Amino acid sequence: MKIGVLKEGKIPPDRRVPLSPQQCKIVNDQLGVEVLVQSSDIRRFSDEEYAAMGLRVVNSVEDCDVLIGVKEVPIDQLIPNKKYLFFSHTFKEQPYNRDLLKAILKKNIQLIDWEVITNARGQRLIAFGRYAGIVGTYNGFLGYGLKSSRYTIRRAFQCEDRVEMEAQLVDVDLPNNFKVVITGTGRVGGGAVEVIDKIGIRRVSPEEFLSQEFGEPVYTQLGVEHYNKAKNGDPFDKKLFYSDPSRFESDFKKFACVADMYIACHYWDSAAPFIFTREDVRSSDWKINMVADISCDIDCAVASTIRPSTIEDPFYGYDQDTGQEVDFMNASAIGVMAVDNLPCELPKDASVDFGEMFIEHVLEPLKGNDPENIIWRASETKDGQLTPHFNYLQDYVNGL
Repeated sequence: MKIGVLKEGKIPPDRRVPLSPQQCKIVNDQLGVEVLVQSSDIRRFSDEEYAAMGLRVVNSVEDCDVLIGVKEVPIDQLIPNKKYLFFSHTFKEQPYNRDLLKAILKKNIQLIDWEVITNARGQRLIAFGRYAGIVGTYNGFLGYGLKSSRYTIRRAFQCEDRVEMEAQLVDVDLPNNFKVVITGTGRVGGGAVEVIDKIGIRRVSPEEFLSQEFGEPVYTQLGVEHYNKAKNGDPFDKKLFYSDPSRFESDFKKFACVADMYIACHYWDSAAPFIFTREDVRSSDWKINMVADISCDIDCAVASTIRPSTIEDPFYGYDQDTGQEVDFMNASAIGVMAVDNLPCELPKDASVDFGEMFIEHVLEPLKGNDPENIIWRASETKDGQLTPHFNYLQDYVNGL
């Protein structure tokens, strides 16, 4: 098998890669797979770094069997009859990528979407979520420092790597009894906790967070059972919540009345209750004044997230009374960070982390050693057709 590492073609460009130079060398020299690298002037790792590892840097990857990238491949750059792995953003029927999926079918491409690669238990095996959590949480504290004028730290993308970024955290200066609440306990939430622990903030239980005052900054991390409750007053049933979330309502407001910062790392389903609403925010006992929404679901689960922000301009203000955007530095506004491509701020570290997951979980199945059918389950298309588990996309492809 011959793998080609693609030059990212989507605009604006993404500097991340699915495999670092060192990882390509391991795959090429130790794991029995030839790796070619398509020449690129935009990626975080230069052509020279790949070549220094003895890898072939080429202009064309047409003779490769498998082509791997990060973002969507532009339609005019798709090579027919190949096997591709990238984030296609099609399996949720995203309207802006319908033509991409149509072209993939027409060109007889096997599309394996990173986002739906799972093990037999349905757990995702590869993602950039950890670094979204790391960078998003860092940005949350960056924003709090700016808004409160207590301290200043460098922007994440201005740092060479995660080590340099985390060195900035020694300057974070928080008030006593400063309280941070996190929703989400998965890969994204784990990344958030890594940064908070690096700052040295003490973890407390949700019950302690609600009932006690502290002489130091503290944080708590919530699972769905902590911020949702049954409408009929029954004890929380997680299995029922996932099967029928309409029978539940948010119980997050009690945390919002004691917390200073909220970091949203959860996965939210459209059938689930909103975490907090515009009406909740108008309450006189609402306390949160900085929201780092890493999940970044727009104008729904987290009421203050009314639009995505950008790496270049990551913050905006949310007016509690009007629900409108205002200046981030407005004293009465809730500060919002809602960047939707956070791992791009640390492309070197995020790429290495992603590559490790690829080598550990995906490479062997891709080579054919796949007893759990990992590759087949993640294949949206094959032989010019939607695969059986993605047949639901047919109306989407047809434009219905």
